[in-house]
Amino acid sequence: MDTGSTDKTVEIAQKFGANVPTFEWGDDFAEARNEALKYVTGDWVLVLDADEVLNKKVGSQIKEAIDKDENLVVNLVRHEIGSSQSPYSLVSRLFRKHPEVSFSRPYHAIIDDSVSELLKKESHWKIVDLPAITVFHYGYTPGAIASLDKYNRAQQAMENFIKEHPNDPYTCSKLGALYAQIGKEKQAIKLFKQGLKSNKADTHVLYELHYHLGNLLSKEEEKEKAIKHFQKAIDQPIMAPLKLGAYNNIGVVLQSMGDYKNAAQAYETTLKIDPSFITGYYNFAMTLSAMGKLADSVAIYEKLISLSPNYAAAYQNLGVVLFKLKKLPESSEAFKKAVSLYNAQNNQVAAENLRNGLKELGIWEE
Repeated sequence: MDTGSTDKTVEIAQKFGANVPTFEWGDDFAEARNEALKYVTGDWVLVLDADEVLNKKVGSQIKEAIDKDENLVVNLVRHEIGSSQSPYSLVSRLFRKHPEVSFSRPYHAIIDDSVSELLKKESHWKIVDLPAITVFHYGYTPGAIASLDKYNRAQQAMENFIKEHPNDPYTCSKLGALYAQIGKEKQAIKLFKQGLKSNKADTHVLYELHYHLGNLLSKEEEKEKAIKHFQKAIDQPIMAPLKLGAYNNIGVVLQSMGDYKNAAQAYETTLKIDPSFITGYYNFAMTLSAMGKLADSVAIYEKLISLSPNYAAAYQNLGVVLFKLKKLPESSEAFKKAVSLYNAQNNQVAAENLRNGLKELGIWEE
């Protein structure tokens, strides 16, 4: 379904044999998607946006899920490329073609509302989660955000919706998160609390409300309250990868309070959930260093670097730990690599600051 592209999208899709109906854009994603549903001829619907890619490796798992007669919706794990704190989300993008399943909400359009109503009448249907990463989402990388007017479009659509549905927890969560991103913290906190008071949120929305509220309370130095909300987020019965942000951020708060033991446990949990979680390695290594476990810290930094070889700050921190261990040649090599990477990444300020600091210590040679 094309809603007004100005490039060669339609032409390219048609060359691959796609049927591409058009629809005039009216600032309402649900309306456009419901129009697209009219053209669906198959038994199942998979929704992908232009900034999303399907993981080719999960074809057999998708087929197994849609072959089960009782399944109505298959929730998919989406990898949020470019997100360092919450790299995974769950989206209801694969569903059986049913006359009563349709999209609602003008922004962040979802089928969940119609599915809830349908289940009241036809209770035999099941909603299942596919545990594998199925969708890669590139729309919220810094470059993609900078090139699109996403925030303004989203804010306008959701503000119009919430005027008529002031206690809708899903919109409170999404609009609150947007407010937090653009610096409207007070409005964001108000919306998160509003969503929690509604007592209508499902477990995934409850997670988001507590998680985002924890982030803002932490920013405002209300650390005990932040920990409480992060813990409530963690307590929600949802898939473990979706909780990475809460585990990581509760660790950050505990670390800032000097509770290194529990912070380390939180970071270690993130790595058990996702052994490729770079932010978890970085925070875990810093905490181990603060605890005086320098050798363990080195091992974690080395693991991090093996996964992310261009992480300049990791090399810098590794240099510090090796220096404390009196491994001066190795320390010097790590610092030189950090400076080289900072320069390659056009971060001359960080490179210069590091060089100057090393010169003061007498361990930098041009």
